[in-house]
Amino acid sequence: MIRVDNVSHWFGAFRALTDVSIEVPANQIFGFIGPNGAGKTTTIRMMATLLEPDRGRVSVDGIDVVEFPSEVRKLLGFMPDSFGVYERITVDEYLEFFAAAHGLKLSTRRRTIDACIELTELGAVRDRLVQVLSKGMKQRLAIARTLLHDPKVLILDEPANGLDPRARIEMRALIEDLQRLGKTILLSSHILTELSDMCSSVAILEKGRVVASGSVDSIGRTLRPERGVRMRLLAPADDAEQKLARAPFVSGVSRDPDGAFRVEYRGGDEALADIVDYAVAERLRVVRIEPDQNDLERIFLEVTKGEVQ
Repeated sequence: MIRVDNVSHWFGAFRALTDVSIEVPANQIFGFIGPNGAGKTTTIRMMATLLEPDRGRVSVDGIDVVEFPSEVRKLLGFMPDSFGVYERITVDEYLEFFAAAHGLKLSTRRRTIDACIELTELGAVRDRLVQVLSKGMKQRLAIARTLLHDPKVLILDEPANGLDPRARIEMRALIEDLQRLGKTILLSSHILTELSDMCSSVAILEKGRVVASGSVDSIGRTLRPERGVRMRLLAPADDAEQKLARAPFVSGVSRDPDGAFRVEYRGGDEALADIVDYAVAERLRVVRIEPDQNDLERIFLEVTKGEVQ
């Protein structure tokens, strides 16, 4: 749905992006990650037709953002990390203004605004002035504004920035609802634990280059081929760790402070099944097995060096 092909960009003598290539599949939530100064905002502004690449091509749904920017804007909704709001008007008036700016016909404008307010759960505050809204409600209002022209693609830059825990949970639920409605979503955020749970795939940018891309699991497997599980045993004997270490495919065993055994192994589900069969044959009473998840925070620390341009 969004393609960035070998894009480079300079600001004077400063090279902000170098041969960046990203593909965001349709109807997915795609995480865009990187330290401050990595080039995320520059790339996002190109996707949103606000900046032209010096080299390479950016397209949305097959439409070139440089050649046909007006067509791309019909498909795309962009919520920047900092957005201006007109504070001395009501929520309803705010959305009415932007609906008119999008050229929505009078015959459908009210219905569209009502639908966006319902989706973002702003009904209780629609008659309030924007200036009295909480940070979370203003973020919801920004998303409602972004949805007015029913775009196929959403670019959300730090939508949970500055929100309290409840507002972040509600924002996450809203983004997942939008994805279920068929929207393609590129999501930039510094809250990596939430991205890990929401995103089908991610791209990690550092110093203007893509250092990793793909699903969180596939990136993790590339960095660390061994798979891992936490295995909890009922009343394990003193030699349980040694027995597990002798199981087929096992490359390492350790014990966590809570008593569970962390077992690393090579292979897929068949290998894990053989390990469990071996444990049962050795009279180890397996209570629960918890597969390790590839943690996006760990991956981010492994593929980036913390350098700035």
